Amino acid sequence: MSADFLYTIEVILNGLMAGVMYSLVALGFVLIFKASGIFNYAQGVMALFAALTLVGIQTGQIPFSHLINAIFGTNMHHFGWQVPTIIAILLTVGVMVLFAIIVERYILHHLVNQEPIILFMATIGLAYFMEGFGDIMWGSDIKTLDVGLPSGGSLWLEEYTLGWAAEGENYYGMYLDKLDMVASLVAIVLVVSLTIFSQYTKTGRALRAVADDHQAALSVGISLRTIWVIVWSIAGFVALVAGIMWGAKSGVQFSLSLIALKALPVLMLGGFTSIPGAIIGGLIIGVGEKLFEYSIGPLIGGATENWFAYVLALMFLVFRPQGLFGEKIIERV
Repeated sequence: MSADFLYTIEVILNGLMAGVMYSLVALGFVLIFKASGIFNYAQGVMALFAALTLVGIQTGQIPFSHLINAIFGTNMHHFGWQVPTIIAILLTVGVMVLFAIIVERYILHHLVNQEPIILFMATIGLAYFMEGFGDIMWGSDIKTLDVGLPSGGSLWLEEYTLGWAAEGENYYGMYLDKLDMVASLVAIVLVVSLTIFSQYTKTGRALRAVADDHQAALSVGISLRTIWVIVWSIAGFVALVAGIMWGAKSGVQFSLSLIALKALPVLMLGGFTSIPGAIIGGLIIGVGEKLFEYSIGPLIGGATENWFAYVLALMFLVFRPQGLFGEKIIERV
């Protein structure tokens, strides 16, 4: 095989795994939109807050230490212990469930049957509040997240593929990041689990009923408040998984909240109401931007990954606004 062909295969595989990372964030958007019709602008900040909380618990950091030190003149930052990773993750899940309960009780409960734009504006306010609250609670410095995930390229794969190229070709083996491979497996498990939960469980059917018609769901005894707490809790768990993957890859920093912007083209392609669509959309975006940068980027100056996804999403909005798997909305007048 030629080296160019092998490099193309490598670009495609890396694009698929990058797309999975985008899809992990998009899943949270889809879950909340399906259950309540709310486009949750705060999903990216939820991933940031979950990652900050996990690192803080894991390293034994004192919450609000900067504020406490400023008020009382102390110099305390850590309790002096380390929390095992599994326990830290479970405690963080508990924090995200508590967050879901607070959001439902103090925000969503007062906005039932309001216009979608009002709910959307509420999530914008929630996003900025969470970002500031996370800063005060855990500090704004860049944190290292270590939960035992492998990192770096797979040496075995590089050595195994080294001899695939034709003799005389400058090919040094296929490079795939081990963290991206783990993220791909996690995303597959999440999608399968969420699909089974949505289709074959009583709670999942209730969730879909609420998504179709709030009033009709209430009339048959489905608790809207309970469903919202459940779906925001699940979205918080998905945000935690996304925060772990992205945080382990690039560090836990406040720019992590911007990963939500990368999820928008994914949602436009896959549809706002489809869990499998979030994955397919992410894969298309990931592969598309990597291939475009590899083949066309050098001809036009490079840096095409910054805008390719949005151009592709704009094309979908023009020709198929509901996305590949979204439900087509028909209004009769």
